[in-house]
Amino acid sequence: MTRPIQRIKIHGVQDRRNAERLRQPWVVRYTIDGRHRSKSYRTRSEAERYRGALLQAVQNGDRFDVTTGEPESWQLPLGELRVHEWVRRWLSEQWPEWQPRSRASAAEALARFITLAVKPKADVPESLRPYLRTALGPDSDDASDRDLERWMDKSCLMLGELDKVTVGDIARGLTRKLDGEPLAATTAARYRTNTRACLLAAVEAGALPSDPWPPLSRTRSRRKVTRRKASVDIRSLPSPATMELALSAIDSHQPASKTYRVMTAVAYYAGLRPSEVAMLRVRALILPAEGWGRIEVTEADVSYDESGEPKTGPRSVPIPAVLVGILCDWLEEQGLSDPHDLIFRTRNDTRPTASNWGRAWHRALRSIGHGPLRVYDCRHAAATTWLRAGGPLGEVARRLGHSVETLVSTYVGALDDEEQVANERIDAVLVADAGTHA
Repeated sequence: MTRPIQRIKIHGVQDRRNAERLRQPWVVRYTIDGRHRSKSYRTRSEAERYRGALLQAVQNGDRFDVTTGEPESWQLPLGELRVHEWVRRWLSEQWPEWQPRSRASAAEALARFITLAVKPKADVPESLRPYLRTALGPDSDDASDRDLERWMDKSCLMLGELDKVTVGDIARGLTRKLDGEPLAATTAARYRTNTRACLLAAVEAGALPSDPWPPLSRTRSRRKVTRRKASVDIRSLPSPATMELALSAIDSHQPASKTYRVMTAVAYYAGLRPSEVAMLRVRALILPAEGWGRIEVTEADVSYDESGEPKTGPRSVPIPAVLVGILCDWLEEQGLSDPHDLIFRTRNDTRPTASNWGRAWHRALRSIGHGPLRVYDCRHAAATTWLRAGGPLGEVARRLGHSVETLVSTYVGALDDEEQVANERIDAVLVADAGTHA
């Protein structure tokens, strides 16, 4: 299959000597299919030489690589590519297929990978990892820190240098924080999964002779077979009465406290994830004058105030009358009527931050003498309340956006009394059946 024709336009050399503190004032600018590229030089002759080489490549019909911005014929053998160059190339191939949440997750993981895949005595800048989290994507406009880019060109390992010993050290580093403390198991697994996928792509492309990733030990494999999935400690979760007290305690002299009270109420009474609460719009609410209402959960905050699909897809969640009343009062107080309006915003029209929400929640718990909990634990409290009320497993799982298997394994403590209930119901059926045949 032939690839589409590229539109390459080479501009003249720009003189920026009037700008202050520019070490490389001569800039060659050009576009690839409308996307602007540039490269700076210290002297005009260097810039003209580079521009001439670009014009010659266009005249020869060379294809330009969208990741490097240079003709493909100029590229080094894959094994001589620096790790950060290969990561960007691989991400540019995967990017169109991924949702925003997956893009942010992969960029975070591979930023950590790049900071580990450096020469032994390299002093990694503190600003490198935050920079890479936003600059790795092919559609990023943030890849402009020339000092950091030069540091990576000098200090990152080449793909050909990633042998089993080096990759083993990297794999272990992906499981630890910068201070050496272990990462959460799920975070470490995500970092390792993305890194290995990137390395396997390098093997398939011929940049690496074989998979250098360390094999999983047999002892660990045996442990994994018998390992139980972590379940929620329901003993630490608040009861409905405690939740009502905690919700009331969120209100304070802080202007945003009412916002956090209503957001927490939605997380508890509707069982929504915090990311889903943050992206609720007026059109998602069905609020009758009396009785139960409904929330159509179709959006979630997937990356820094960016809307996307909820983690487990859209769903429709019934909500009790108490939450209907809270939301009706909130819409009236805020003057929200446009169906597209987000119902939770700050005075600066931004998303309420997770950290401020968490602080308001922790203050409320302390004030009523309850131990610390995450905002996400309000969703867990909702699930256990529904299960203890006798809600069918399938219906509770649907409201939460879970499978029944995940629901049972996660909230197994809430079902401890189900054996006695089942025994009593079976006895009742057996006795009734025996009576009809007496």
